[in-house]
Amino acid sequence: MTDLPASDIVETVPSALIVLDRTLCIRSANRAFYQTFRTSRAETEGSLIYDLGNRQWDIPALRTLLESVIPHRASVEGFEVEHDFPTIGQRTMLVNARKIFRPGDHAGFILLAIEDVSEERVARKESRRNSLLVQSIVDTIRDPLVVLEDDMTIVTASRAFLTMFGITQAEANGRRVADIGQHQWDVPALRKLLERVLPENKPFENFEIEEDFPGLGRRVFNLSARKISQPGNNAHRMLLVFEDITDRKQRERDAVTLSNEVSHRIKNNLQLIVGLIAYEAKRTSEPCVQGYRAMQARISAIAQLYDLISQSSNGHAVAVDDYLREIAETISVSLLGANSNIKFVVDAQPLEIDADRAVPFGLLVNELATNAIKHAFPEGSGTVFLSVAPVDGGFELTVADDGVGMSPEISAKKSERRGSDYVAIFVRQLGGSVLPAAALSAGTRITIRLPLLLMAKNGMTP
Repeated sequence: MTDLPASDIVETVPSALIVLDRTLCIRSANRAFYQTFRTSRAETEGSLIYDLGNRQWDIPALRTLLESVIPHRASVEGFEVEHDFPTIGQRTMLVNARKIFRPGDHAGFILLAIEDVSEERVARKESRRNSLLVQSIVDTIRDPLVVLEDDMTIVTASRAFLTMFGITQAEANGRRVADIGQHQWDVPALRKLLERVLPENKPFENFEIEEDFPGLGRRVFNLSARKISQPGNNAHRMLLVFEDITDRKQRERDAVTLSNEVSHRIKNNLQLIVGLIAYEAKRTSEPCVQGYRAMQARISAIAQLYDLISQSSNGHAVAVDDYLREIAETISVSLLGANSNIKFVVDAQPLEIDADRAVPFGLLVNELATNAIKHAFPEGSGTVFLSVAPVDGGFELTVADDGVGMSPEISAKKSERRGSDYVAIFVRQLGGSVLPAAALSAGTRITIRLPLLLMAKNGMTP
């Protein structure tokens, strides 16, 4: 810059620089000034700053700075000037001003550094508008929710969240969710899920938490979280939604309680019928006893089902392994007696069956096991095996014995009757199919392929 030291340094500064004398005439400017305001050295140097170009620098805010502020201060930083420049349009400039002196010169000069912050201001206004829009949307959502930074601190919270937990926006912002209330949300499993949402982009839904909350009492919440991002912005945040399911949960529990009570009463009534059949069986002639006992076993199988339902925690599923053991015990009591040498072995994975399908399933098991007892053990000694296991696309129920086996004549006759016997009826009700019997050196094995009627005890299909 003319007559000034360090001109090479000044020319490399990205901000526009101009030097004014005490009369506010431009002594010099750097390359960034000429490029920013699209003017030349000849048009600039020696001109009064207000006359520069077509008087585009005759700006009230700049006059205030140069004529009222600078005379009384050695420097000014961050003085904002907003103006519509004819050559470059509407701009927001950030002006820093400083008095500079040379040895022996007491009048000095004024150095102005001008930074164009227009895009930054527009982005800030846009961000503010977006924040207001997001907050408006957030506040209209019925469920409480918060937006979190990657460090799990709250950026903003919905009105529903603030109202429910009795805090203000100022009290919520910057706090970690785990620190709200009496640390009810500080749950290790929840913390682990939250920590994976942003870095691994792994949303989650229906994380259930039940706690006592100050001012709310005992509540149950379903939590869901997912990653959110703004187009053109590399910053990511997390949306965490709190669904209050306390009332729904109580209705479900009441329904289970009612279902269990009804099931218990049905079981008692069925047991009464079983007792009446047993009484009649003692008084009837021998040819009819087997029929009475078979009927007793069938009804007992259904009674045991309702007994298990009445003890179930969810009221709509029955543990298969427990069910098979109950059926085996019922058959042993009603058909075999305490001194029988025919035993049952149950091998079932920890699965559950829907209660609506459990009745035909239990009757199917009862029928197959009863048939094994009737035909497999002429000597009155042996073992019946009951098993259920998952296979690809479904499950298999197997009832096997180590008895005398089935002759080809009996097997053929059985196949002819399959469409009308109880086994075929129950298999059709369950939507299953009887697999071809494998050749065995001893005993009989009946395998039924069933569709996905069963589920794991944690509620997930294996």
